[in-house]
Amino acid sequence: MRIVIQRVSHCEVVVDGRTIGAIGRGLAVLLGIENADTQEDIEWLCGKISRLRIFDDEAGVMNLDINQAGGELIVISQFTLHASTKKGNRPSYIRAAGEAYARPMYERFIATAEQTLGRHVEHGEFGADMKVSLTNDGPVTICIDSKNRE
Repeated sequence: MRIVIQRVSHCEVVVDGRTIGAIGRGLAVLLGIENADTQEDIEWLCGKISRLRIFDDEAGVMNLDINQAGGELIVISQFTLHASTKKGNRPSYIRAAGEAYARPMYERFIATAEQTLGRHVEHGEFGADMKVSLTNDGPVTICIDSKNRE
């Protein structure tokens, strides 16, 4: 499971001209799922997201986690995070899980994130043509792969 975390001052997901998810100050998480991913990967990543100290404290030092900073969270499915560009110029997405496996894992990720943070988590729409707009704050962007824990 791969995620790209962006600290944002705003993020909005629009599908067919309507906003389906939006947050103010917080974290936008792009989530890529592969068939080898498990509930353990979900729990580890959600724990990591909740504990990352990437919000500024009163001294302007990145020392606060999302809860301490009062930040919001939005999760957006992103199969292209598993793109392979080793051969040629057209990316291969063979490592990305198909909908039958990825959709329930995406829904479990959101539920686990809500349980970990103790509050509602905004999200995109799995499989939809989403228009995502955000303002990256910092910028702060962090990539994490649950298969590279050490």
